[in-house]
Amino acid sequence: MRSLAMILCLLLLLVACQPAQAQIPHSAHQYRNDLTRQARLIWGLNAPVALFAAQVHQESAWNVRAVSPVGAKGLAQFMPATAAWMPDIDRSLANPQPFNPTWSFRALARYNYWHFQRIKADTDCDRWAFTLSAYNGGLGWVLRDKARAAENGDSRWLYWDHTERYNAGRSAANFRENRDYVQRIIHRHQSHYATWGPSVCASH
Repeated sequence: MRSLAMILCLLLLLVACQPAQAQIPHSAHQYRNDLTRQARLIWGLNAPVALFAAQVHQESAWNVRAVSPVGAKGLAQFMPATAAWMPDIDRSLANPQPFNPTWSFRALARYNYWHFQRIKADTDCDRWAFTLSAYNGGLGWVLRDKARAAENGDSRWLYWDHTERYNAGRSAANFRENRDYVQRIIHRHQSHYATWGPSVCASH
């Protein structure tokens, strides 16, 4: 009887785990090793692979041929102008290939790193939120939003509940999209990829 109860408990645990796994598109699994390798080449062994996987999930839902209405391409959704600029910060990204998964993963990791190095914040969690905001909408907007927060008595060094509330001039639609981008990646998608590698904002 005790054995039967233990089996039932295990089955319940397995069922409880299914929704999180189901959130990962089947196509994602084939890219796990490549994403991990490219992330670690840029960020080292502690690269936040779960975060980057969540970012790809948000950008393209792991559709290697994805093209957005505004022309962003591939798994990491690089605009043509940004893709053409990437070799300026990483020579290995010459000959831009946004539909090539390896190129896309390296470019995503490098572009995040480029932003991360240029953004100051009080905590790593806030710094990552600013970094994702910059990836989506541009570093210039992040800096202007930070300045607007300071002008209004909030902290420019904190994203959550501070700078995230300020819009320095984007359209309402673009502002909502940018803030939703950060929220979805960190608080919705990232947990589904927890087994892939380190996460960020674990205690936030």
